[in-house]
Amino acid sequence: MELALVIFLFVVGIVFIVKGGDYFVDAASWIAEVSGIPKLIIGATIVSLATTLPEMLVSVMAAAQGKVDMAIGNAVGSVTANIGLIMAISILCMPGKARRRDYLKKSVLMLGAALIVVLSGFMGQMGIVVAIVMIAIFAVFMADNILEAKRSMSATRTDSTRAIERPKPERREIIVNIIKFAVGTVGIVWGADLLVDNGSELARFIGISERIIGVTVIAVGTSLPELITTITAIVKKESSLSVGNILGANIIDLTLILPISALVSGKALPIAPASALLDLPACLLVGGVAIIPTIFTQKFSRVQGVLLLAIYTVYVAITCVVIGA
Repeated sequence: MELALVIFLFVVGIVFIVKGGDYFVDAASWIAEVSGIPKLIIGATIVSLATTLPEMLVSVMAAAQGKVDMAIGNAVGSVTANIGLIMAISILCMPGKARRRDYLKKSVLMLGAALIVVLSGFMGQMGIVVAIVMIAIFAVFMADNILEAKRSMSATRTDSTRAIERPKPERREIIVNIIKFAVGTVGIVWGADLLVDNGSELARFIGISERIIGVTVIAVGTSLPELITTITAIVKKESSLSVGNILGANIIDLTLILPISALVSGKALPIAPASALLDLPACLLVGGVAIIPTIFTQKFSRVQGVLLLAIYTVYVAITCVVIGA
């Protein structure tokens, strides 16, 4: 009966995170829009940060509780799941062109961050210097997004001769979105807490490590907002939205979540040998397969999607069957 309760609370945690993230993104976007902040900047900052809140809170809470393997496993596992599973689905359903100038900077930043994490794994820890470098990469990413959005806004204003007046929101609309913002925030925080606590209990019951729970079940669970965004983008046939969101989320996972987890833990973040030998290289490998060919060919092909799914399947199998045995 106790195991059934743990599984139930674990699932409840995932549901709270997904629905909380959905409400939070909607409300945050609305608040920014009515305040006059352009949607391009909203997408580059608020929404990309909001969709990674589940990973952020789960990893930070795990680090604060001394569950370092789960913190690292969740952050790195989420990147691997985002690319090897979610981005692969997007590419399989919507292969297409990808302009180099749209993806080059983000791709280089993501692969660079992944490489630094892999090197940290071989050193056995992520120290304060590495954490500062990662945060600097995050700052470059956000600055580039904002500058790109401003350039696009300037071009739009140049082409447009009409001033667009924003409608004044009604009182009911304001109340609804404030409630959504509050409920979304509570849902994400509470869901993350349930996920960490019951994920650890689940690992103990089944007899496997927190690392395996982190890189598989929790990583996929906290990546559900990206999956939902991808499915929505597939339905609306907007592949660039899906790929852009995944790239941005991955950069934030690597360059913000891991360093903050290290700071919260109060010391260098130790990286287990299993993570250094399997999780981190797998993260770098799927990133390379997804990005490097596209930089040269300027398109995403179904071959990449099939290869990414194959790599992710083998990675999960090795993690659960071989190392988990």
